[in-house]
Amino acid sequence: MDAYVEKGAADADDGRPTPPAGTVHQGPSGDGSEVRPAAERAGGGIMALSMPYQVVLAVALAVVGVFACVHLAMVFLHVAPSNTLTKRHGQAVDDWVYPEFEQNWKLFAPNPLQQNVSVEVRAELVAADGSRRTTGWIDLTAQDAEAIRHNPMPSHAQQNELRRAVDFYLNSHSEDHTPNGMRGRLSEEYMRRIAMLRLGDRSGDAERVQLRTVTRAVAAPAWGTEKNDTTPSYRDFPWWPVTDADRPAGVDRSRTEAGR
Repeated sequence: MDAYVEKGAADADDGRPTPPAGTVHQGPSGDGSEVRPAAERAGGGIMALSMPYQVVLAVALAVVGVFACVHLAMVFLHVAPSNTLTKRHGQAVDDWVYPEFEQNWKLFAPNPLQQNVSVEVRAELVAADGSRRTTGWIDLTAQDAEAIRHNPMPSHAQQNELRRAVDFYLNSHSEDHTPNGMRGRLSEEYMRRIAMLRLGDRSGDAERVQLRTVTRAVAAPAWGTEKNDTTPSYRDFPWWPVTDADRPAGVDRSRTEAGR
């Protein structure tokens, strides 16, 4: 017994430095195997956490995974062609998508747009002597296209204002241009004010304005064999009387009064 104690004391005082805590030691067999600290032997990642934290993290990952799957499924159904699921649960899909995840394109669109649609305006002007004259048609879409061409950063208004305004008008009116409630009347005001802004200096003399859409089929490529009829078709909007609120000065005044 005393011999073993003395040998242990001698080993402790043999002059070799004591390795710091947490270092890797040679195994007792001397075969080069290592004895690693307990925390390292347990592994990293989620397994290094205590059981309650592992459960909380697993539940959070499951919730995120389910949400991601549901969101991807809803967006896919929204942009996919009409099918049995969208017909039966279309309202639920729309409630999920709008307005935060709105998509303005269709997946696998069966009928891509093959037409160019232009918006034109003309005005009836009243001169100081009371005489009247009607301007020629002014192509507002061509103005936007010219402003966008060679512009690396065109404005949102130049790209979408007219298109969205016409969609707003057509979706809130019947075929005979009867407005469907308040949205229809608001769309008319919106169209009039866009027209007055585009008329510029002539807006002060305008008493009435009229807009129309001009639709032209895209011509077939030179190497194609199909023949497209590129004759334009027109849809005239009604003549609208211009109010003071429609004129650019009236719009600015209304904004100033609203900001007070």
